Amino acid sequence: MGVSSVRAASAREAERVMRQVSVHLAVVDLTVPLDGQAGENVEEGGTRILELLSRLESPPPTVVIQAPRTSRDSQRSMTAALRCGAFAVVDHSAADLELLLGVMQRCLSKFYQNQWPGQSSPGPSGLC
Repeated sequence: MGVSSVRAASAREAERVMRQVSVHLAVVDLTVPLDGQAGENVEEGGTRILELLSRLESPPPTVVIQAPRTSRDSQRSMTAALRCGAFAVVDHSAADLELLLGVMQRCLSKFYQNQWPGQSSPGPSGLC
């Protein structure tokens, strides 16, 4: 079908990927580290990725996955995601494969009229 996915383990890696590949749909986990380091006091880079995506010439629809947090932190994350134009925000605890596939299908429907990006739309007779 011509669909490929790219995974970035940090915000810095996501920035490099965005320079090399056209992004048509982004799924951003807000807890992704800013740099490739793991541990307890690691700075989260998900918000940085959202900002970078929103600055692209053609910002893609974005699905945000947020970790369980306090009510105040959750509200702050939601506000940041919506400010950057997120299509949907999903709690990490509810983010199963079926839910995410459904959200991505709605993204295709809304933003790309049920066509893969770059695919020509059928003519009046239904043939290409």
